Parts: sequence; structure tokens; C-alpha cells
Amino acid sequence: MSGRDYSYKGSGTNSQGNHYCSRDYGSSASNQNSYHYSNQNGSYYYSNPNGSTYYNNGQGGSTYKSSSGHSSSSGYGNSGSSSGSSKK
Repeated sequence: MSGRDYSYKGSGTNSQGNHYCSRDYGSSASNQNSYHYSNQNGSYYYSNPNGSTYYNNGQGGSTYKSSSGHSSSSGYGNSGSSSGSSKK
């Protein structure tokens, strides 16, 4: 038994040299098709099976957004938390 609760969908590198990986967590997951990107500039992004997202800019700044829309950022200079579904 592998202990994992997903099926591997695919991975690769795009023309800019950025790596991606995608997984299928099944019908019980809020976000069935989760993925992550690791970029050449050191940044990375995760779209998680619970519906949350996480972005790190590779320079100390990061943003987490929960599945309910609450977001929290740190390391950007004006760090803090906010709630809502505003888009940047």
C-alpha cells in the first residue's frame, strides 16, 4: 500500500523552463485536479485538493488563500491578513 490518496495525472516542463505536476484526488476532494508549478525565477504555486492555494514569489513573499476565500500574505513589505474573495 502506497499511502497516497491521489492518482498521478502528469508532469513536465513548459517552454519557459517551468516545471508542473498535476494529480487527481477523486470526487471527494474540493479541488479534484490539484497541481503545482515551480518556476525558473524561484517562485512556486500550489492549487491544493482542499480548495486552498499557496503562492511563494521566491523572494520571501507568500500568499495563502483558504478554500473559503480568506487570504493571508507575508514578506511583501505590507504584510497582513484579509478576508474576502478579491483578486489581485
